Amino acid sequence: MNEKTYNILFVCTGNSARSIMAEGLMNVMGGGRFRAFSAGSAPVGEIHLQTLKLLRGLNIPTDGLRSKGWNEFAAPGAPDLDFVFTLCDQAAGEVCPVWPGQPLSAHWGVEDPAAAPGSERQFRNAMIILTRRIEWFLSLPLVTIDNLSLQNKLDEIGKQGATNDD
Repeated sequence: MNEKTYNILFVCTGNSARSIMAEGLMNVMGGGRFRAFSAGSAPVGEIHLQTLKLLRGLNIPTDGLRSKGWNEFAAPGAPDLDFVFTLCDQAAGEVCPVWPGQPLSAHWGVEDPAAAPGSERQFRNAMIILTRRIEWFLSLPLVTIDNLSLQNKLDEIGKQGATNDD
């Protein structure tokens, strides 16, 4: 059986922490059924060192990860996207490019761990929230669910796991 590979873009403003974490997590947790990317509306140009440390500590490959702008994914030749998830409120409020593939999108806001310098705990909390949301997403019956129901589920996922205590 030839199963579809879904392309997912995770978007933040700086593309240095949350979206990079989500890209790495999805590429591992998705088991080859998903190809994840990340981008920022105003990328800082480097990945936060705490993000790299956390990913490596979880044996999530970091080769090829880089801070990049979202325009790469709206340019000719970019992969058709099936899903776009914004992870910060600022990126969610910005006018996004037109994405190839007419993807479904949702806001999965997570507090910016890079805004609390030196806070390893904030990075771990963001990773826990993203892991839970990706697990919920991966449990969805993508092949059999209609787009309206799927959109509702994606929106629900974004409202879940806002804290480490959920």
